[in-house]
Amino acid sequence: MKKKSLIILIVFLLIPITGFIYSNRDLYFEISKNIDIFTRVYKEITFNYVDEINPEQFLRAGIRGMLNTLDPYTVFIDEKRKDDIDVITNGKYGGVGISIGIRDNNVTIMELMDGYSAQRQGLRVGDIIYQVESTIISKDNFDDVSYLVKGEPGTSVNVKIIRGTSDSLTFNLIREEIIVKNIPFYGFYPENSNNAYIKLNGFTRSAGDEFRKVLSELKKEKEVHSIILDLRGNPGGLLDVAVDISNKFIKKGELIVSTKGRDSNSVKHFYATQEPMFSDTKLIVLVNEGSASASEIVAGAIQDHDRGIILGTKTFGKGLVQTITPLSYNTSLKITTAKYFTPSGRCIQKIDYSQKNSVISKYDTLLVNSFSTDNKRRVYSSGGIAPDSLVEEGNYSELLKDLMAKGLIFKFANDYFSKNQNLTYDQLTIGQLFTQFKDFLIKNDYQFISPQEKKLNELLNSISNETRFSSLKSKLENFIPELKSEMYLSIDSNKKEISIFLHQEIASRYLGSEGRIKSFLDSDHQFQTALKLFGNELAFNKILNKL
Repeated sequence: MKKKSLIILIVFLLIPITGFIYSNRDLYFEISKNIDIFTRVYKEITFNYVDEINPEQFLRAGIRGMLNTLDPYTVFIDEKRKDDIDVITNGKYGGVGISIGIRDNNVTIMELMDGYSAQRQGLRVGDIIYQVESTIISKDNFDDVSYLVKGEPGTSVNVKIIRGTSDSLTFNLIREEIIVKNIPFYGFYPENSNNAYIKLNGFTRSAGDEFRKVLSELKKEKEVHSIILDLRGNPGGLLDVAVDISNKFIKKGELIVSTKGRDSNSVKHFYATQEPMFSDTKLIVLVNEGSASASEIVAGAIQDHDRGIILGTKTFGKGLVQTITPLSYNTSLKITTAKYFTPSGRCIQKIDYSQKNSVISKYDTLLVNSFSTDNKRRVYSSGGIAPDSLVEEGNYSELLKDLMAKGLIFKFANDYFSKNQNLTYDQLTIGQLFTQFKDFLIKNDYQFISPQEKKLNELLNSISNETRFSSLKSKLENFIPELKSEMYLSIDSNKKEISIFLHQEIASRYLGSEGRIKSFLDSDHQFQTALKLFGNELAFNKILNKL
């Protein structure tokens, strides 16, 4: 009987083992079979297609096609984008210190990094990049500009720019090792207060050291009573750096984040391994829909441990972890290998890419679960980190949105700075800037179609072919000049909000990125709300359920 039992036990043990072996054999066979098919198709098309095929472009199109069936974070990184990986993993690259964007269909310098060759050699924000070496630059090859400008430190690159209405200017820029600043601004703000403000823009390899240094400097300067950590617009970066930064506030031994791959046994837990630099100081973290990935790890850890208040709007909702695998010929593969979970056990991933990119709704009770923070507050999985205090960003007028969209405030700042470099920023007044800006709009024949005029035009279009409405159409058309004449009155009525953005742009020309941020904080609704919350002990503790 014992022998029979032993045989039965061995049989049951063998079933899962052999099942696993055959499952893997099937997988390896499928991989081998389809590689063979893919290779044959690739060769046949490359050699026999009626038109000549570029072998590299053809194969890489196939790679992109494969990866497009997965999530957007699993990508093939070719030789041209190798520097992008260096920025993320090392926090530095060889370049000239510029950030670019598209303005009026032109590749335009949007920001100059302080202290690097582009700034030192005289490039300006607003300069249009016309040519790099022998390559003419346009919006169509925008993605190539970074590859053309970056290179080994110590080498040079010729950049031809167009500035205003002048002829083109050529700069021979010396490439340097650019150290990416994850913290573009920090300090006590308001300046006479004990509130520290830290703007964190990324989580590259150097971010943890930068953050530690900043906190040490603030402690040395004076006593810190409260901290506002600004993660708005921060798209994330390295997971271990997010853990390091969280450790500055989370108590030693507490869980910061967990990751779980396809294999249920591949769970990793990341704990705070050091005593925090600030364990009890009041903390508010500012977030918005641009806060993603590593930003959400930090916000999730602080929220789940009730270490501080998350204020702003809901975050992006990226709960996936990527691993970068080097391939041959200076290429790499960035692949999603795990999901991450906050200390309470929630995954905040918004889109389920395994289910045809379906967005997980807060109201889908099958997918959204509730969890508890240390103080028994209820928080939810899926769809990002919901703030403890929901504070929307400023509601701006349609007029301001139109001015921003057309780049007119940006252009005015370029024009003003080029004509007034002898002035200092402190000499500028709101009234003077606003008056000159209105003159600038007239000179550039600015036309604003108000929401009312749009509706009137829609109505006119809908009745244009109806003869019975000809009399009504004539009457309605008489309103159009009147509506247009209201435009400049509308500019005056929105003077306050327009002036805020004028000063931000002008500040960035005279004082750099730090000047822009400081100028913005004075009118930043979310920042000002955070300051008021620090001053209300009862409300602060009530939100964290400490009463």
